[in-house]
Amino acid sequence: MERSRIAVAGASGLIGSALVRSLAADGHEVVRLVRRAPRGPDEVHWDPGRQHVDVAGLAGCDVVVNLAGAGVGDRRWTPEYKRLLRDSRVLGTVTLAEAVASLPRPPRVFLNGSAIGFYGETGDRVVDEDAPPGDGFLAGLCVEWEEAAAPAQEAGVRTVFLRTGLVVARGGGAWGRLFPLFRAGLGGRLGDGRQYWSYIALHDEVAAIRHLMDAEATAGPVNLTAPQPLTNREITAAMARVLHRPAAFAVPAPVLRTALGEMAGDVLGSQRVVPKRLLESGFRFAFPGIDEAIRAA
Repeated sequence: MERSRIAVAGASGLIGSALVRSLAADGHEVVRLVRRAPRGPDEVHWDPGRQHVDVAGLAGCDVVVNLAGAGVGDRRWTPEYKRLLRDSRVLGTVTLAEAVASLPRPPRVFLNGSAIGFYGETGDRVVDEDAPPGDGFLAGLCVEWEEAAAPAQEAGVRTVFLRTGLVVARGGGAWGRLFPLFRAGLGGRLGDGRQYWSYIALHDEVAAIRHLMDAEATAGPVNLTAPQPLTNREITAAMARVLHRPAAFAVPAPVLRTALGEMAGDVLGSQRVVPKRLLESGFRFAFPGIDEAIRAA
């Protein structure tokens, strides 16, 4: 990709910060959207809660990436936190999509965050981007999240929904919690361990987002997951193998439900998701296997 001006919302998060580092290292001009007062020309003020963004700051951007949203696993899902999870995604997406549509020269692509939670519980069934939405809070949230990008799509901007799986990374997300447990010898399967986890190495997540910036024939939902989802039991064994630690501790499903409440359904649920459209677009994974992904993290 030629040197471009790229706006990133959610630039301080796990994926956003890695994406910004990668883009800046290759000489791209990165503009970060911030909620505080901007401290330089590489920052643009926005307030997604009030549906405000400094549209002038987005002028000249070739790409807009929206990865903003409160962490799904950061807190127990109280009614108040579920409202925050929704508003931080839906209002932020509407704000950016309308800003993108209003620009005299819109960006050539709008990459909007989403998640494989869109599919709900899939059990052993393999699903790709053609599958319908599932049931439950996360599925409904993802549907609203993607629908909020309509203004950009209606303005003719190529819009891609980044349906991301579980990111294998040391610094955050599910694996950010798993690594310390396994290093301490306290790792183990969750529930019966038969639920499928669709994962992706952080390196491949960033590379896939960058690839989709230039994949001009690709629009709509794209699953960002490794080619072969594995069960929680298989991933637990891989963690023990790579980190040379035992994995003797299993957390029973009732304990998880007591500790996590409604969110336990996401941990115990099974999602066997494959990246059909990403592979069709010509993307090649650097760390497709779980052992490689864990070592990379």
